Amino acid sequence: MHIADGIVSGPVLTAGFGVAAVLAAATMRNVDLEEIPKISVVTAIFFVANFIHIPLVVASIHLILNGLAGVILGRRAFMAIMLGVVLQSFFGFGGVSVIGVNSVMLGGGALLAYGIWQCRHLVSFPGREVIFGALAGGGGIFFSGCILALALVTTGEAFLVTAQLVLGYHVVLMVLEGIVTGACVGFLMKTKPDLLAGQRRAVAAG
Repeated sequence: MHIADGIVSGPVLTAGFGVAAVLAAATMRNVDLEEIPKISVVTAIFFVANFIHIPLVVASIHLILNGLAGVILGRRAFMAIMLGVVLQSFFGFGGVSVIGVNSVMLGGGALLAYGIWQCRHLVSFPGREVIFGALAGGGGIFFSGCILALALVTTGEAFLVTAQLVLGYHVVLMVLEGIVTGACVGFLMKTKPDLLAGQRRAVAAG
């Protein structure tokens, strides 16, 4: 899910860099050195996930995992996604001119996923973390798909059909990402819950 160089118009590219700069500045404030290793690992996972393609009828899809990044890193997820987008641009995914747009598209999805994940505190029932993890995974992809379609539509009417196809494609990806993110959250809740954003291992009374 990357926009390539030469696809979107100049105003869209400019807006992408502008919004990306604002989000980067807001989410990178007061970064603790202890957070860097965690951010680096998530960046690497995001980077590698784009090289694993899953056949789907006549095409193929690949995991994005921006929702999982949001669940693990919180607002720092935008930093990890943006760094991953920059690195991917050197391997044929997207391009230099669309780094801003792709960062907003994918990193914005990660931030929305974090917001959905935080909503788990509003309810109380068994397995809520897995449910909200799955919703975060799907929600992150939904946001990214909408931004991608919007970028194509605002570039020109010629991309209208393509934008509709993109949204249809992302329905499948939303389900897949929701399942994967929910499963990862379930695993981390059992093994290392403190890795999840805003989650702390319960201290046994005694």
